[in-house]
Amino acid sequence: MHKSLLYALALSGATLASVAPAAAQKTKVKVKTKTAQPAAPAQPATDWSVTYAGSITQEDLRQHLSVIASDAFEGRETGTKGQKMAADYLAKQFQELGLTGPVANSDNPYVQHFTLERSLWDTEKMKLQIGKQSYTWLTDFYSSSDSPFGQETTLQPVFVGYGIEQGDYNDYAGLDVKGKDLVALLGEPTADGKALLGEGGKPGKWSLDSRAKTALATEKGARSIIFVNPNAAKFTENLTRFKPYLQQARVSMPGKNLSLGKDKAEPARVSAFFVSTPLGYELLNTSEAAVAKYQAAVAAAGKPVKASFRPGKVLIRAPRKTETFATENVMGYIEGSDKKDEVLVVSAHYDHIGVIDGKIHNGADDDGSGTAAVLELAQAFAQAKAEGHAPRRSVLFLTVTGEEKGLFGSEYYTDNPIFPLAQTVADLNLDMVGRIDENHKPGDQYVSLVGSDKLSSELHAINEAANKQYTQLDFDYRYNDPNDPERVYYRSDHYNFAKHKIPVIFYTTGDHADYHKDTDDIEKIEFPLLEKRAKLVFHTAWELVNRDNRIVVDSNKP
Repeated sequence: MHKSLLYALALSGATLASVAPAAAQKTKVKVKTKTAQPAAPAQPATDWSVTYAGSITQEDLRQHLSVIASDAFEGRETGTKGQKMAADYLAKQFQELGLTGPVANSDNPYVQHFTLERSLWDTEKMKLQIGKQSYTWLTDFYSSSDSPFGQETTLQPVFVGYGIEQGDYNDYAGLDVKGKDLVALLGEPTADGKALLGEGGKPGKWSLDSRAKTALATEKGARSIIFVNPNAAKFTENLTRFKPYLQQARVSMPGKNLSLGKDKAEPARVSAFFVSTPLGYELLNTSEAAVAKYQAAVAAAGKPVKASFRPGKVLIRAPRKTETFATENVMGYIEGSDKKDEVLVVSAHYDHIGVIDGKIHNGADDDGSGTAAVLELAQAFAQAKAEGHAPRRSVLFLTVTGEEKGLFGSEYYTDNPIFPLAQTVADLNLDMVGRIDENHKPGDQYVSLVGSDKLSSELHAINEAANKQYTQLDFDYRYNDPNDPERVYYRSDHYNFAKHKIPVIFYTTGDHADYHKDTDDIEKIEFPLLEKRAKLVFHTAWELVNRDNRIVVDSNKP
């Protein structure tokens, strides 16, 4: 009972006790009237968002991450023993927190099983031969794509200069390349150290990598494209850098071409092979001096010139061997109250790249940090519900596998959702949230945000307001730029929700020197900062699940 009411009753009782005897004696008694005390000011309502965000601690984050990013899990590569150990740990954590396992018809209701396809180069059957000279895989040539050469094939080579088509500059003019195997020089024409086709003489898209040329060859209907690198040292450098990855399996969804991009929206690209500088000259049936002369002639003319190269007979066999394997998404579910049919997804990928050259890549930041944060967010919401403060909307804590191989876990979930996508209000995705990137200095209190404004202005505003009220982090939106050369918006699991028009926020902190290296270990995690970033996600999630109206989809930015 409220304190001011008790005080008033006490006053009334005292007055009645003094007046009653006096009335019986018919004696007038003068009574002093006391002024009533003002009611105590109302206490402000408890901000439960603060209460339960307080349960997210760096100590708990460290405890989870010390398991997830341990050597025992062997880098958590998709489909391996270590990944399955991590899946088991996550499922048990969700269960111990009291979350529901929402997956029907599974041997474990916290686990969504699915199948992927693993493809490896069949190195014993590799062959590239010019005349009587044979060349060696991963020494003289390599490829990171699919291959149409499962059986021994005679190439149909066509030299296409630099393989460029831009404005009046067209290496393909007058050439029939449909179904052929193109041979192109890497890089672009330069004069006096300046790129002829780049803006302001700076190297453009044709110099950055081979993807633009491969895409153009695809448009032209070629069967394959073979890149010759006139810079022998650069070929060796690239091969050394890519070799560990070329020895790993390529993974895809069964029935989908390995050359498809992560968003599966682009057509299958032609197969691309890279050959050493000496092999390139043999392939073109020419010499280093003749190639240098050709490059100088193009630079002087400012346009393609006729080449005298006449490629000889080339035999190639580059088969891949394929097998299917099982892997798992892991999830826990908290049912909401009056708006329980609407679901917020909080996601992170728990896979990494495994063991390469005998070195365990623990992926403490990528994405052990996001996975640990999801467990802490789940714990905070579970505590809220247990103490009578259940969220109004439901929350699905989704940890996915296969991200490093091509966003496959989130793709599988959105193709086979446990809860209807139409009832999914948003996805808050955490991927690499435990470090400081190369664009910031030690001590910077920041987080990088991607996608928050692309589908819902309300989602963007809610996240901004939550940060202003609770965490005061600096927001870095550089990766949210539609012209971001890294295309970060398309490179983590939120994208598979966004392509279904579900609003997303991707929380990240950008690349650092240990990205995809065996040095991405727990000792380098900034735990106080990881805690603050996780709390920001919690505050945003708390508002999303407890507000009266579901956020609207009101924009469609690229």
